Amino acid sequence: MLSVLRLIVGYLYLQHGTAKLLHVPHLAMFDHLRLLSRDGLAGMIEIVGSVLILLGLFTRPVAFILSGEMAMAYFLVHARQGNFFMPTLNEGEPAVLYCFIFLFLAMAGAGSWSMHAYLATK
Repeated sequence: MLSVLRLIVGYLYLQHGTAKLLHVPHLAMFDHLRLLSRDGLAGMIEIVGSVLILLGLFTRPVAFILSGEMAMAYFLVHARQGNFFMPTLNEGEPAVLYCFIFLFLAMAGAGSWSMHAYLATK
């Protein structure tokens, strides 16, 4: 189930990066996103990180970085909208969930269906 969680979260998170940089799925709020902006850099981190998470390669350090990215997203974007302790009200609930799921993956690792597990048997 650890591998299933990693695969599902990696796939869902990939969509955040591709929406920002590749416009797939299309979200109008990212239409004029500059590559070298805060959101553009976040998109690059999300694409590279989620692909590595999907592969199960360097999962622990990558998940730790992605957890930090989501913590920063919560504090820099959502918490500033008010209701710091109520993420449902400031639309920060996904950021909090991703933050703690990635923190879990940073501690638990990639699971048995991963490139890391495959390479460890070689």
